[in-house]
Formats: sequence, structure tokens, C-alpha cells
Amino acid sequence: MAALPIRQVEKPWGKDTLPPPFTAPAGQRIGEIWFEPPAQLPDLLVKYIFTSEKLSVQVHPSDAQTLAAGIGRQGKEECWLIVAAEPGATLGIGFDREIGEEAMRAAALDGSIEGLMTWHAVKPGDFFYIPANTVHAIGAGVSLIEVQQNSDITYRLFDYGRPRELHLEEGMAVAKGEPYDLAAWYKAVPQRGTQVLVDGPLFLLDQIEGTLPAATAARYPGALLVIPREGEVLVGGEAVAPGGCALAASLDDVTFSESGVCLLARACTA
Repeated sequence: MAALPIRQVEKPWGKDTLPPPFTAPAGQRIGEIWFEPPAQLPDLLVKYIFTSEKLSVQVHPSDAQTLAAGIGRQGKEECWLIVAAEPGATLGIGFDREIGEEAMRAAALDGSIEGLMTWHAVKPGDFFYIPANTVHAIGAGVSLIEVQQNSDITYRLFDYGRPRELHLEEGMAVAKGEPYDLAAWYKAVPQRGTQVLVDGPLFLLDQIEGTLPAATAARYPGALLVIPREGEVLVGGEAVAPGGCALAASLDDVTFSESGVCLLARACTA
């Protein structure tokens, strides 16, 4: 099977009504749809995220930091492509101005950290890359595709009083108290069209409309993930529809639709 297995993850901030083609089981608030990383591409995780409330204010370490801590290569950089947004939906990324560690710690403890962050109004097609050490939070009313390093290390700094563990010491050790560089890390992605979204160094991500340009094909010499956005894609002869994610052993196994739009992703070799 080319299509990756799906795992629906309940979250306190999730939704009981999901946008098509997804359906939440009765009585469950689904916050994330995970596509289980295949053995051939274990370093990337693809998710859909759906929010009815704000996520925690959090931060992730880098590979260099987790290696230095003796816990292996478990850094986490990620990116978000907004696919739907309710009126007023926002993402909190970085701070309005420079903030020192002690001030950030105090703000995390009293909850004022939320008000010190920069909140970006979002709409479908907004794309943000989130480097390690960036303090961030996804707001309510957002549906997005997340592509990330396959790591589960998240340091929560503030969680709006929810009864979940915080990780203030670990988070303070890696969090950068600085504004987010919108010019470097943000793109506006049209619903259609071919565009490079991420060009390394940890992973590649491209949006493709129709047939594959030679320049894009050269970026994917081996196994890759295919994420349909509009129309079906054939992967190893299997039709994969929007809402799915498939593993292709190579581009030779992928048949693109002339009118389709999809995302392609792969990890960069170390």
C-alpha cells in the first residue's frame, strides 16, 4: 500500500466537526491527523491540525541541542500551510520585541507571555516555517498541514491553565526571546501553481500543479512523500485523494494529474 496509515489524535483543543474529507468519531475532539512515517522515510512526519482553542505556547530544540544533551538527534523544525481559517484566526510566532530569559520565564509563569507574542492573522495559503528555538502557538479556528522533523519533543511554556505538564526549565534553555523574521520564513502560496516551499537544510517541500517540472524532479532522486491537495495522484498504481499521504519509492511510481495540485516532501540526508 502506498497510502500511509492514519492516526487520529484527540486533543483538548481539537474539533468534533472536521473539514472534509475528514470525520471525527462521535464524542471525540480530534486535534491532529497523523500519517505514520514509513520505514523508508522515518525522519519526516506529516499532520493535519484542527483547532477550536489556542494550543499551548511552546518551543522545540534543535538537533544540535538534543545531541549535546545526550538524547540523540531529536530536534524539531516544522512548517505550516494554512488550508482553512475562521474569521479572526491567528498564529503566535516570536515576540513583538526582544525579551530576556528571566522576563520570559516570569511571563510564562503569570500567563502574560501570550500578550508579548506577535499574533499573525492568517488565511488559506499562508505558509510559515518555524525554526527550532522559536516560541510559537497555533490559535483557534485554524486548519493546517504541518510537515516536521519526526520528533515528539515539545517544551510547553504556558497552557492557559490546562492540567498538562509544563517544561519551563527545558524550554527556557532553548527559547529565543526575539521577533520572528517574517521576511525570511513566510510565503504566500497560491491555491494553484508550482512553488518551492522549503529548500532544506533539514527537508524539502514543494507544491506542484499538473506535471512535474524537471527542476523539481531533480530535487527528488529517491523516496518521497506525496500529499494530494486537489485531485487524485496515482502512487504505485494506487489512487491517493486529498486528505491522504503516500510513500513513493521514486518519482517513476507517481502519475500526476494535469489539473491536480499536490505537495512533495523528503528529508535531506545528514
